[in-house]
Amino acid sequence: MKESFWEWKPNTASRTRLTVIGKLIEEYSKDGITLTLRQLFYRLVAAEVVLNTHREYKNLGELLSKARLAGLVDWEAIEDRARRAVEWQSFDNIQECASQAANGFTLERWKDQPTYVELWCEKDALSSVLRPICDELFATLMINRGYSSSSAMYEARQRIERKRDGRDVEIIYLGDFDPSGEDMVRDIRDRLDTFQVEDVNVTKLALNLDQVAKWKLPHNSAKMSDSRAGAFVAKHGKKSYEVDAIPPRDLQKMVRRAIQQHMDMELYNQMLAEESRLRLRLVRAVEKIK
Repeated sequence: MKESFWEWKPNTASRTRLTVIGKLIEEYSKDGITLTLRQLFYRLVAAEVVLNTHREYKNLGELLSKARLAGLVDWEAIEDRARRAVEWQSFDNIQECASQAANGFTLERWKDQPTYVELWCEKDALSSVLRPICDELFATLMINRGYSSSSAMYEARQRIERKRDGRDVEIIYLGDFDPSGEDMVRDIRDRLDTFQVEDVNVTKLALNLDQVAKWKLPHNSAKMSDSRAGAFVAKHGKKSYEVDAIPPRDLQKMVRRAIQQHMDMELYNQMLAEESRLRLRLVRAVEKIK
């Protein structure tokens, strides 16, 4: 929703840039994708509207702040995943609670699948892009925010051993192409070994140099302060790339394909049909509650 809190008249350059921004926002909102500021920035870099510099990124943030306060850009069009309030759910009556529970009933859809799959991602900013695919396929999504903590890895071990039911495990990983991002798959494997989690395959789906070339992604300079920078630069050069620069729709398609490669879709659809049948029974039972 657009809502104005002050008067501001953008100059010609700002109006032109806001027109492009509006079209990008509209394009992605049709697919239910809410962009972060950085994702929007990378779309503008790809469109050669802005340069890939820190100054341009800061200018974009300032422009959007002014435009939103002036009611020129929808407040819900850009999300800030780093700052979220915690709210408690409540209900007006027991029927409302029971109805929500009934409509949310799901079975363990991966129970009979040949492999247990999880999607892990380095960037919290990609949650809104990845969540719809994981919701669709009922796949566990884990956001690491860089190197994962020991607590998170221990919890991952507990979750995997609880849900795998003796099956092999596939972890699909998304991370930057930079010194740390190229090392994180190794780190995940080593730490799962430490926690004695066996028969786990960790595959980095993105980001790699082929994808950089395919989508002509903008580059940054590798952080030389990173202890892994020397080996990375010797092998790949000084350019690094961020996984959230991948066009969101393309990232969703790639992730969906990668997860479905490990799925028996016939079994999955049978599980969905059974789930719908049981949910209907539950909804009808809830309707009798007074």
